Amino acid sequence: MHENHKETEDVCPVCNIKPSRDEDGEERNKSILIIAFSAILLSVGLIFEFILEWDTSAEVLFMATSAISGYNIAREGFSSLMFRKKLSIDFLIMIAAVGSFFIGHGEEGAAVIFLFYLAEFLEDYAAERARKSIASLMELAPEVATVKRNGEEVKVPVSEVDINEVIVVRPGEKIPLDGQVIRGISTVNQAPITGESVPVTKEIGDLVYAGTINNEGFLEVKVAKRSDETMLSKIVKLVEEAQRIKSPTEKFIDKFAKYYTPSVMFLALCVATIPTFIFGLPFNEWLYKSLVLLVVSCPCALAISTPVAMVSGITSAARNGVLIKGSAYVEEINKIKVFAFDKTGTLTEGRLEVTDVISIEYPEEEILRIAASLETMSEHPIAKAIVEKINKEVMLKGVKGFRAIAGKGVMGRINGETYYVGSRRLFKELAIDYPEEEAWKLEKEGKTVIFVGNEKGVIGLIAVMDKIRDSTIPTMAELRRKGIKTVMITGDNERTAKAIAERIGIAEYRAELLPEDKVNIIEELSKDHGRVAMVGDGVNDAPALARASVGIAMGAIGSDVSLETADIALMQDDLSKIPYLIELSKKTLEIVKENVLASILIKGIFAILVFPGLVTLWLAVAIGDMGLSLAVILNAMRLSLIKSKALQIHGKR
Repeated sequence: MHENHKETEDVCPVCNIKPSRDEDGEERNKSILIIAFSAILLSVGLIFEFILEWDTSAEVLFMATSAISGYNIAREGFSSLMFRKKLSIDFLIMIAAVGSFFIGHGEEGAAVIFLFYLAEFLEDYAAERARKSIASLMELAPEVATVKRNGEEVKVPVSEVDINEVIVVRPGEKIPLDGQVIRGISTVNQAPITGESVPVTKEIGDLVYAGTINNEGFLEVKVAKRSDETMLSKIVKLVEEAQRIKSPTEKFIDKFAKYYTPSVMFLALCVATIPTFIFGLPFNEWLYKSLVLLVVSCPCALAISTPVAMVSGITSAARNGVLIKGSAYVEEINKIKVFAFDKTGTLTEGRLEVTDVISIEYPEEEILRIAASLETMSEHPIAKAIVEKINKEVMLKGVKGFRAIAGKGVMGRINGETYYVGSRRLFKELAIDYPEEEAWKLEKEGKTVIFVGNEKGVIGLIAVMDKIRDSTIPTMAELRRKGIKTVMITGDNERTAKAIAERIGIAEYRAELLPEDKVNIIEELSKDHGRVAMVGDGVNDAPALARASVGIAMGAIGSDVSLETADIALMQDDLSKIPYLIELSKKTLEIVKENVLASILIKGIFAILVFPGLVTLWLAVAIGDMGLSLAVILNAMRLSLIKSKALQIHGKR
């Protein structure tokens, strides 16, 4: 069981126990056989000794149990001492078992070896499960891709597929590489990357990502990135790197263990020698107690209490579409007092939509139809919003003499009559009357007003507005409920900013800001409130994201800049991940505290009970050391349950 151990950073200073060890199926089956056979031998030995009183036969069975269970333990103990110059728990357990046989307690020596092997096996298994998330991420993408070459479909390892080659993805298959759809239409389950539960429709021109699942359609995809450059590979790399960045709590525990370990070893030495050489007490008794004290006091559970919880939290977040670049940020999020949000692309979709059509002379549908017929020839964002509003089944009117009037609008003839679609300024210059009061009312709501008219006058108004994300309003409400202050910072004018802030429920906003102004606002908020988190798109907001205590980038899927800029990246444009992130941070730190407190209390109590002889070696191993380590790992695994709570906000829509 020990030969596959690898050095990691999270190692118990005394025991050399790691929070995670990889063990293949064959090795695990071998361990199970050893446990089963040893259990039988130990049970029969106990019957021989305490019921049949066949002491010699019992002693042979106890020695056989120790040899079978303890072979790997002894090998690891000597290896640690000889090559790493560390007195490991394996070595101490071996010495304790030999000492038990020496003083005539072979049953206890065998029990200690067997229980240690069993507890270590269970700890290995639990630790493997705790860290399995990152391994399962790596296994999401298939190893083979179906590639079109020379008119034929061939199976090729993904590592051998080049950029611009065309891969075929059939219904139910996983997409092997990042790329762009060039043929077909289908819905794709992007949950492995973004954590979103609703499949996304993909058609020609759309991007798809390795590890996502093609649901029902046939797709041909032009490869955009090699296997080691895909979004999935970057996520895996970031999560692996995050596991190596330690939080302040982890650093404190490491420092504490550095001084704690030699202190405990010195205390054990004193317990073994002082009572015998100074007070003349039995050497065997106090040697035994010193060994029990060493086993009990080993800081395994304490050393892994924080890292295993942080790793579990980070990997759980990654499975839910949130990339956290280190446990320091897991801890930091729990201390945030203020969340500052960029508006465009964060609170809103950065895409205009038609909100109102006001009729003055013509029916609303006719006003929209005339405007869309003219705007279909324009590439302006407002034009696109108006065209999108029209039902696809509605026939647009034929336009002649179309002309774009730079910065003001468009004009053209429909059925021989000239129509204009544009701003107030256009109609002022044309000396065409327009309804000022209606327009002003819409603008007070933060909307942009488009006038539609002919040479006689304005026939209607169309209002457009940046579409607010579905998750924005419930997220702001949830943050208020948690007592967290929210601030909107935007480059928009005062009137628009005020209207948006009122609609989404943000009490404070700052408008007409340049990128450098946003940095100043973050500094000001930090001075007034302490720690501040900035949520933005990761591109325009890079300076503010960098200045904040925690920078959170929205919609990082497909964006290298977002992944590199922020401390935390939300893979999809879903603000409901913010309350989830806060909840995850809170629960992670609660579990860290539970683990640390349990480790100190239980070990402290056991250490005290050693002196009156109330703790035996087998009890020290089963509960005070490996049993406690196992409990710490299992407690950390509870963090995966937080996933369901992230969806509560969606249910409020």
